[in-house]
Amino acid sequence: MAVYGGVEAGGTKFVCAIGSSPDSLKAETTFATTTPEETINRTITFFQQHGQREPLSGVGVGSFGPVDLNSKSPKFGYITATPKPGWADTELLGRISRALRVPVAFDTDVNAAALGEAKWGAAKGLETFVYLTVGTGIGGGGMVNGQLLHGLLHPEMGHLRVPHDFNKDPYRGACPFHGDCLEGLAAGPAFLGRWGRHAEELSPNHPAWQMEAHYLALGLTNLIYTLSPQRIILGGGVMQHDELFPMIRQNVQELLNKYLQVPAIVKQIDQYIVPTVLGNRAGVLGAIALAERVVG
Repeated sequence: MAVYGGVEAGGTKFVCAIGSSPDSLKAETTFATTTPEETINRTITFFQQHGQREPLSGVGVGSFGPVDLNSKSPKFGYITATPKPGWADTELLGRISRALRVPVAFDTDVNAAALGEAKWGAAKGLETFVYLTVGTGIGGGGMVNGQLLHGLLHPEMGHLRVPHDFNKDPYRGACPFHGDCLEGLAAGPAFLGRWGRHAEELSPNHPAWQMEAHYLALGLTNLIYTLSPQRIILGGGVMQHDELFPMIRQNVQELLNKYLQVPAIVKQIDQYIVPTVLGNRAGVLGAIALAERVVG
C-alpha cells in the first residue's frame, strides 16, 4: 500500500503525518509555526527521517493563506500577502518538493480539511458541500460537483460582508483588512475584543453565544444561497462549544424564512449543519488525501 505525507501548515502550528488513512498513520508530529526557515526545515526533516524506513509516494500540503494556486504562475505554491509576520511571499511547495523529490500537492488548509471530510468524514458521499472553520480566523473550503473550490484565487469565506447593527453591537470588528466582515465579528479575537474575555472563559448562557450564532448564521445563509451545498460542516476551536449548533440552526431557519422548501433545511437541519467528524485531524488527513490525488 502506498504511503503519503500530509502537512497542515497553519499560522499557529504545523501538523505533519505519514500514512494513507485515519487508521493507518505511521508517524505524526506537531510544532509551532515560527520563522519560515525553521518551520519548513522541521517539516522536511520529519519526512526525510521517516521516509528512510518507508519511502513516500507523495506529499500533500494544506496551507494558511492567501496562497497562489495557479500552476502557471511563477509564485505557484507560495504563501502570498499573509498578515502573519515574516511569512509573506514564502515559497512552500517548491522547497518541500526539491528536498523530498516526490510529487507535492498544494491547496489551502480549509480545502484540504474539506477533502478529508469528503473522503473519511461528514461529507462522505456528497458532491457539493461547505467546510467552515471558526477559530483564530474563519476560513472556508469545499467542493462543487466533486471538485475542490478554486477560481480567481481560492475561497475566502471568512471575509463575507454581513449585516452589522452598531446599535446592538458597537464592536467595530477585528479584521485588519475589513473590520466587521464575518471573521472580524465572529472569529476568536472578536470575543476578546468585544467582551474582554476569550471564548473559553465565557459561560454557556453568556449573551456572546447568541450573537456569535447570529453572525455565523448570516454567513451560512449567504453560502447556502450562493453554493447550494448539500451539507455544511463546522469545525475549529470556537465550534467546540456545543451550545452553538442548535442556535445556529435556528438562526439559519429564521433567516431563510421558509424560502427554501427542502427537507434538509425544513425537517432535517440537525443533519444539514453538522460538526466535523475528523475533528482537529481533518487538515492533515486531507493533506494526505491531496497527496493521493496528485500521485493518481
